[in-house]
Amino acid sequence: MYKHLNQDGSPMDLPVTRALCIGRNYMDHIAELKNAVPEEALIFMKPAPALCHLSETLVIPTDKGECHNELEVAVLINQPLCHASEDEVEKAICGVGLALDLTLRDVQSKLKEKGHPWERAKAFDLSCPVSPFIPYDQISDLQALHFTLKVNNQVRQQGETAKMMRSVLKMVAEMSEIFTLQPGDIVLTGTPKGVGPLKSGDEITVSLEGHLTLSTSVAS
Repeated sequence: MYKHLNQDGSPMDLPVTRALCIGRNYMDHIAELKNAVPEEALIFMKPAPALCHLSETLVIPTDKGECHNELEVAVLINQPLCHASEDEVEKAICGVGLALDLTLRDVQSKLKEKGHPWERAKAFDLSCPVSPFIPYDQISDLQALHFTLKVNNQVRQQGETAKMMRSVLKMVAEMSEIFTLQPGDIVLTGTPKGVGPLKSGDEITVSLEGHLTLSTSVAS
């Protein structure tokens, strides 16, 4: 069962709630999927059963077309946020890590064609593997983080938070104008280019430069 973990692997005293995600926050990813640039933040959610540990073997659906990797910086919230300022958002962030927004791309494409919501493609069980969290006071600058995903030892995604369309603090503040964020919420901050299909037996390594590296695999 998923629990938020500290950097040393110990459980954190926060409830497991949901993942709040922002789509299309990197221009290179928007370009690679030929999507329109959103005027407002594109927000969606993954429920608690979507959360799992990134260090465990990834279990992905095998009967719904391609399942793509989307590596993202994740921030963990430990205070309620409602109509919050960026300063209030910063005080509510207790940890920073990485997460995979696993996406059923064929399913999503069909939903987008019909103008339907994305939950069938994004919110399925175990669709959000999450790393342990680095204490926020160890992060010198949220907008100067570098992160990488390798598949079978080949670099597939490399991201820099400096290239976000919306900064972490700005996007969380914008979310809090729509709904109240709760202690235990995880915010996924968008993915850079390099998304692609994961296959049975793939070996995966993710890293947040200077802070953490984790390896896992896709279930055979």
